[in-house]
Amino acid sequence: MTGRGDDQGAKRRRVRVALAVAALLIGAGIWAGIWAGGRSGAPADGPTGMAADDPAVVARGARLYAAHCASCHGAGLQGETPNWRQRKPDGTLPAPPHDASGHTWHHPDDLLFAITKLGGQATAPPGFKSAMPGFGDTIGDGDIWAVLSFIKSRWPRAVQARQESISERAR
Repeated sequence: MTGRGDDQGAKRRRVRVALAVAALLIGAGIWAGIWAGGRSGAPADGPTGMAADDPAVVARGARLYAAHCASCHGAGLQGETPNWRQRKPDGTLPAPPHDASGHTWHHPDDLLFAITKLGGQATAPPGFKSAMPGFGDTIGDGDIWAVLSFIKSRWPRAVQARQESISERAR
């Protein structure tokens, strides 16, 4: 004999499973759109991927970084605050450093592109609160790749190589 509590528990489990499946499907759809847009959607105004060894792309990325990113992430890529891992009162984290001391290089190219284009919240795991705005309506895909190329160009070669390995594994 099953009681009402057992029925409620089963119903809650089914709801949790349905929500988890929905989140996975939505996430897969977002990633499919990001992947397709990040791969084929870059306009003729710039690269369609990282070009940290191209001086012209890096110079353009430096100008764009100064105009759109430095106010939060710092002119020297040092981040908003040394305590960038400690949440603010609103639950968000400070803007992290983009130099080798931060975690930017721990992410594959396509995710860095997606975060920059769509914003941190659009790409964040469930329950994570991000204040990173998306720049897809402000600058083009090629410009986003130029900014990322500039950031990557500032990392030591060993860090660049590790990040490239992370990107390769993610493909």
